[in-house]
Amino acid sequence: MEHYLYQFLWFSVFFLVIFVVYFFLLRYKIKRGKEKSIGEISYLIRKFHLDVRKLDYWKFIIPISLMNAFIISFVATAIMLLPFDMIWQLLIGFVFLFLLIYAIYEIYGRHLEKKYGKK
Repeated sequence: MEHYLYQFLWFSVFFLVIFVVYFFLLRYKIKRGKEKSIGEISYLIRKFHLDVRKLDYWKFIIPISLMNAFIISFVATAIMLLPFDMIWQLLIGFVFLFLLIYAIYEIYGRHLEKKYGKK
């Protein structure tokens, strides 16, 4: 039981640190007028044909920071629990990372498509 508590604590701390760093990084980019260089937003706009005129980039800071922090923290915590050699952990983590990125951004993109899609 103590092992799972340690893993949950590791996940929570890692999640919080990544969220804060990513949050301030995105805020900095938007303040400097570099919102076109935010890859996640550009990807969502292209893939789901979002209307750029309706978008408020400030509203994307928290959801994108939360999604990225969750993905990175979850994958890091999950591969630490695997009883394999490090090379297998890295390979499984790499595959798992891409699957989570695709799944979570697909769900979020479909939500945005309903809200900000071109009509």
